[in-house]
Amino acid sequence: MARVGLTTQRLVRAGAELADEIGFEQVTASELARRFDVKVASLYSHVKNSQDLKTRISLFALEELADRAADAVAGRAGKDALVAFANVYRDYGREHPGRAAAARMRLDPETAAAGAGVRHAQMTRAILRGYDLAEPDATHAVRLLGSVFHGYAGLEVAGGFSHSAPDSQETWTRILDALDALLRNWPTEPTP
Repeated sequence: MARVGLTTQRLVRAGAELADEIGFEQVTASELARRFDVKVASLYSHVKNSQDLKTRISLFALEELADRAADAVAGRAGKDALVAFANVYRDYGREHPGRAAAARMRLDPETAAAGAGVRHAQMTRAILRGYDLAEPDATHAVRLLGSVFHGYAGLEVAGGFSHSAPDSQETWTRILDALDALLRNWPTEPTP
């Protein structure tokens, strides 16, 4: 019988908090059970195993991040939307490093298609419509933005920019200016 008070939602939220504390890769059903002072078997009526727990944390993080991004870009267009969207990713990565790592977890195609990752792609493509990019350039741009947003936040959280000037915020602002300029002047032909 499951311990009173344990629900899948409660375990996933606690797992996300744990990921922020100790790192997403360190999250296991055993570690989570210790947090609740229960035996690991008590969790198995809610999650199948550690991999299932991590998948659920990933889906939770993607949903949470998509909700924040949707709120941030509502009513915005062009560079204003790009900057708002980018800042959500950066802020989320700084506030919730474990969850941000979870949001990058590779999911099987069926799980990914049912998760909020689809919303992220849709929002990114909506922002890119303001830059008038046709396919396959729109897909290239989606990948570029995801790489920059996740990569910068990850490096910043790891302290990669804390040892030198200029200030990380100044660099971030310049990067967003450069992305906007690139998207407005996207190369029409690939460089050989």
